[in-house]
Amino acid sequence: MEREKNYTRKEKSDIIFGIRTVIEAVQASREINKILIQKGMNKDLFMELKNELADKDYQLQFVPVEKLNALTAGNHQGVIAFVSPIVYGDIQVIVDDMLLKGEKPCILVLDRITDVRNFGAIARTAECQGIDAILIPSKGSALVTADAMKASAGALNRITVCKTDELKNTLFYLQQSGLRIVACTEKASVPIQSINLRGPMALLFGSEESGITSDLISMSDARLKIPMKGEIASLNVSVAAGIVMYEKMRQEAEVLFKKD
Repeated sequence: MEREKNYTRKEKSDIIFGIRTVIEAVQASREINKILIQKGMNKDLFMELKNELADKDYQLQFVPVEKLNALTAGNHQGVIAFVSPIVYGDIQVIVDDMLLKGEKPCILVLDRITDVRNFGAIARTAECQGIDAILIPSKGSALVTADAMKASAGALNRITVCKTDELKNTLFYLQQSGLRIVACTEKASVPIQSINLRGPMALLFGSEESGITSDLISMSDARLKIPMKGEIASLNVSVAAGIVMYEKMRQEAEVLFKKD
C-alpha cells in the first residue's frame, strides 16, 4: 500500500495556474521551468493543453492533486506552471560573439546541481568573479526560480544563464570553439595550483551527490582537485566553485601585473 504524503501549503511567487492561463503562457512563449499536471486528468480543456504542448520541450511532471493544492489556494484546475523570472540565454551566441570580438569567454558549467541555495550561491560568486555565463542542463538541475534568485542576492539578474537539452554536445561545441574544458573533481590527481586556468575555458562542476558524470570527465581537457587537510572527503560545491573561480581570477591578474 502506497504511503500517503502530507503536503503543506506554501504559496509560491513564481507560479501560474489554471489550464487557460498556462495555455496562454505557452502560446506567448514565456520561459517556463516546469509544468505540474494532476494525475488522471481527462478533461476537454486539458486536451487542448496537451495539444499545445505536443511539439514543445517543456518539463512535465504528473502529481497528485494534494501537491497542487499545497502550492496554491487558487482554482488551479489541475495544472500549475513554474515560470522563470529571467529569460535564458543562448550559449552558442554568447561564445561566438565574444570570440569574434577577440575576448576570452569563461563559462561556468553546472552538471546536475539540484540545490537552489547552492545554485544561487554559485551564481553570486560567479557574478563577482566576472564569469561570462552559466550553463545548466534543462532537466535534472536547479533552474532559475524565485528561491534561487533570493539565494543569489540578485546576481541571477546580472549574469546570463543558459540551458541545454544535451550538455555533452554543448560542451563539445565549446571545446571545438577553442574553450578548454576543466573538470573540478576530488577524483583528480592534479592540484589546482598546478593547472593553468588562464584563457578561454569552461569550468565544470558536478552534482552534490555524485559529482561530474564520467562521460563529461572523460571529454575534459584537464582535471583539477582542491587540496584538503581535513578528513571530510569533499567540499560543498558552492565553496569549491568559489575557490576555483578565485584561482582563475588570481592567475589572470598575475599575468596583467607582470605586463605592467
